[in-house]
Amino acid sequence: MAGWNADTAAGPLGSGTVTLVEGSSFCISSPNGDIRPELPHGVFHLDTRILSRWELTINDQPLEPLASETKEPYRALFACRVPRADGYADSPLLVERLREVGAGILEEITVRNYSRKPADCRVTLLVEADFADLFEVKEARITRVWKENRRIENDSLEIRGQWEGIRKSVVIRAEGAGVGAKALGFKFTIPAFGQWSTRVSVVPTVEGGTVPFAHPARGELSPSDRRREEWVAKIPVLQIGNRSIGRTLRRSYEDLGALRIQDPDHPDRVVVAAGAPWFMTLFGRDSLWASEMALPVDPSLALGTLRTLADRQGTVVNPDTEEEPGKILHEVRLDVSSGQALRGSSAYYGSVDATPLFVVVLGSVSRWGLSKETIKALLPNADRALDWIANYGDRDGDGFVEYGRPNEHGLINQGWKDSWDGINFADGTLAEAPIALAEVQAYVHGAYVARAWMAYDDGDLALAAELRDRADRLKKRFNEEFWLPDKGYFAVALDRDKRPVDACASNMGHCLWFGLMDEDKVPSMVEHLMSPEMFSGWGVRTLATDMAAYNPASYHNGSVWPHDNALIMSGLLRYGYIEEAQRIGTALLEAAEFSDGRLPELFCGFDRSQFSEPVPYPTACSPQAWAATTPIHVVTSLMRYDTHISLGGVWLDPVLPRDFGDLHISNAPMGDARITIDASGTEATVRGIPEGLTVYHGQRPWMSELVERPELWRPTGNGTDG
Repeated sequence: MAGWNADTAAGPLGSGTVTLVEGSSFCISSPNGDIRPELPHGVFHLDTRILSRWELTINDQPLEPLASETKEPYRALFACRVPRADGYADSPLLVERLREVGAGILEEITVRNYSRKPADCRVTLLVEADFADLFEVKEARITRVWKENRRIENDSLEIRGQWEGIRKSVVIRAEGAGVGAKALGFKFTIPAFGQWSTRVSVVPTVEGGTVPFAHPARGELSPSDRRREEWVAKIPVLQIGNRSIGRTLRRSYEDLGALRIQDPDHPDRVVVAAGAPWFMTLFGRDSLWASEMALPVDPSLALGTLRTLADRQGTVVNPDTEEEPGKILHEVRLDVSSGQALRGSSAYYGSVDATPLFVVVLGSVSRWGLSKETIKALLPNADRALDWIANYGDRDGDGFVEYGRPNEHGLINQGWKDSWDGINFADGTLAEAPIALAEVQAYVHGAYVARAWMAYDDGDLALAAELRDRADRLKKRFNEEFWLPDKGYFAVALDRDKRPVDACASNMGHCLWFGLMDEDKVPSMVEHLMSPEMFSGWGVRTLATDMAAYNPASYHNGSVWPHDNALIMSGLLRYGYIEEAQRIGTALLEAAEFSDGRLPELFCGFDRSQFSEPVPYPTACSPQAWAATTPIHVVTSLMRYDTHISLGGVWLDPVLPRDFGDLHISNAPMGDARITIDASGTEATVRGIPEGLTVYHGQRPWMSELVERPELWRPTGNGTDG
């Protein structure tokens, strides 16, 4: 995942960094809660750093960190102590900072005196706001200098900035503070064994008014808490025998809830942001995949994502932003004025896979019971996406979709491995564009099949037949051109000269889920995916260890990505490789144990026999959307739980590993109803199935199977009326 013109990774955040996130706002700080301007720290709202320095000292001493704990994705508690001036180790003054992120931050500071003597305290809070753009901070290249002035009024300080006609400001308020131009200050005496506390808020202003950030009374729920309660009420309640897996799934729920953002043009629509700290915005590919994997939890996330992307679907040819008619964007920044990396535009379209994935996800949403009117309203967008595939995606008419940037500032590689060196040959040579990626052809095949089935469902048999034929032709050509018989696996891509890019990479694993390869080629391909060169013990690597470009600490050339593995795992299940799928799913969930139940965007590809814990990748996003939905996808995939409401069926055929224990899920969405599922091993029962649906103990028929002979399809297996 990379932003436009962002092939360079972010600088290190610093040891023990704490990241809080809520909607489109987030905060990055040191372990003691301080925000330091020389590091990529700050409080960010709508892609602008509204707080660049936030340093607390007591009696001129910086706070020594003791512990920090993230209570919720948007709230953390920092425990610190005040070093003694006389050099003795133990200090009687301990400090707690309870911080919550909303539109800004609200922080409660408490100083406790564990001495038999009163303690005189002088608290100083240094404050700065540079209004830097998100990308400037991420890439450590702040070029804009805002003209600043400060206004003091009672217990508040307003910092105002102006740059080329753009005005921004932030208001800092503190109960009982003495306010100066550079800092807030407090002087007080804490009695023996007593305490002192205050609350400080930081709120951005927009067009002369402050952004609402309610200050609840102590003990009351904050807006973020209420938003979380609403989210928890609508998603499934899960209990599982394995406590570690249970913690990971609950963390996934929490992170997914915190990564939800609203489309400012349609506040009723909720979409999934790509990830914190640097990608708290809508991404085409990332948000679509996360929505797809979260369907069993909340199908409305996918619908909101589809609608927002549809509104911003390409309409013109613009080489600068890479917009083309029908194309789905790569990235949108919801505050146009702040996105200088976007060259004054709020959207960048340099993604080759978001457009077919849009159609794939719409097909999936259609299965989960949203009204036909809702789906029908998005069909024109799906058809425009298919037109883009034919007229712009397939650049040379060879039947494959390729990419190649038309400018010097866009992404060099435009699939999910979008680092500059992410696509290479076995000898390490970089592939040159135009490049046709293996997984992109699978997504295109999936788009044809999904749209074909929706056409059948709508009675348009001619369109369905045409799209089915397109899918069949693509599958035939893919197996002819991408298969490497001497190696026994599929090429990662075709380069500009139509040469197969022969690296052994994880991309081919995505093709399993979409059924793109001939069945006689699958066993050899699976053998490679699960080989010691590819499977690290924590997951399938992005690149095999015997490839020349392999580097276990690279972004895309040997690392392990949870979402990549989740998709491969689902594909393995499609072809009946249950044991291999269980190995991957178990490895991912075990990896999460070493990061407090939260899977990061990626981790390094070192072998499990070499390091007993997953080695973190230094600049991985965490939380990140498709990593957060990976544990959900792992469990629902191993449950083989799916639905196709227009076919009148719910399918459940679990292959849960024994050490998962008993699984109980209630409040699971199913059309307009809520159902309860109990599963253990290979056994499962369902209660509360809506009228007209039947539970089938077997694998849901794939759309590619349905479109071959839809008129003959009938549910099979041991059906039970709900």
